[in-house]
This record gives sequence, C-alpha cells and structure tokens, in this order.
Amino acid sequence: MSMMRRLTSIAVACVLGSLAVGAQAPAKQGGGEPKTTWYFYTVKWGLQDEFVDLFQRNHYPILKAKEKAGRFSSVRVYVPEFHGDGRADWTFAVELVVPPNPPSTPTDEEIIAKLYPDRAKFQREEQRRFEILTAHWDTPLNRLDLDARKPTR
Repeated sequence: MSMMRRLTSIAVACVLGSLAVGAQAPAKQGGGEPKTTWYFYTVKWGLQDEFVDLFQRNHYPILKAKEKAGRFSSVRVYVPEFHGDGRADWTFAVELVVPPNPPSTPTDEEIIAKLYPDRAKFQREEQRRFEILTAHWDTPLNRLDLDARKPTR
C-alpha cells in the first residue's frame, strides 16, 4: 500500500509542477499609484445585521480615522444586492485604497485608545464580530493598465 501512496504522491507532484511552469506571474503595479485591497467576509446565516452593527460600531470608525489622517484615500463598504450573487461566498466587503505615499498616521492602538475608553467592551465586541464569521480573506489588487500594456502576440 505504501508503494501506491508514493506513486500517487509522485503523480500529484508532477501535475502540480507542470501547472506551476505554465502559470503566469501576477501583474505588477506601477509605482506612484494607489493600492486597492478588498477585504471579504462571510457571515453566518442570520447574523448579518449583528455583524454590520459590530463592524460599524467598532471597526469602521478606526478605518475612517485612518482615512481622515491620510492613510487611506477611500473606505467603502459593499454587500451583494441579492442572496446568491456571483460566487455567493461573501456577504460583506470593504474596499480600502491606500494613496501612493501615505503619511505616517497614528497606530491602530493609538486610535483605539482614543475612540474606545472601555477597552474590555471593545475587545468583547471585536471577538464576537469574528465569532460570527465563517470566512474572511483579503485580496490586494494590482491594477493592470491595458492602455500602456503591449500585447504579447
């Protein structure tokens, strides 16, 4: 049986290796451009309103403070219009855009200390916000400028 496992492992490695050879390198973003990242959340069924309330009360003010300080040029929040839109694997998304040369801004800890004097309540609510998630992932984006790109063929 161990011989079969080894052969299977070798076959899988060969397939993955051939896929990696054919894979393209990700697009590079030019310097001096804003950097956009999308943050996706999947909230447990029936708990979307609670998640939005916790996000709006505890995390959104931190993001807006960073925007006001110049760390972000924009902060936007999205939800799908219908249940089941697209891949239907997210229920809440945040788009953060960082300018090309953001200024030094207060740290998260400094912002939190200023905005939330009841640190214990803040920590409980943030813990709850993450407890009601089934998934969370970040997607940093590189803008592909097709007007400046030369076709490869």
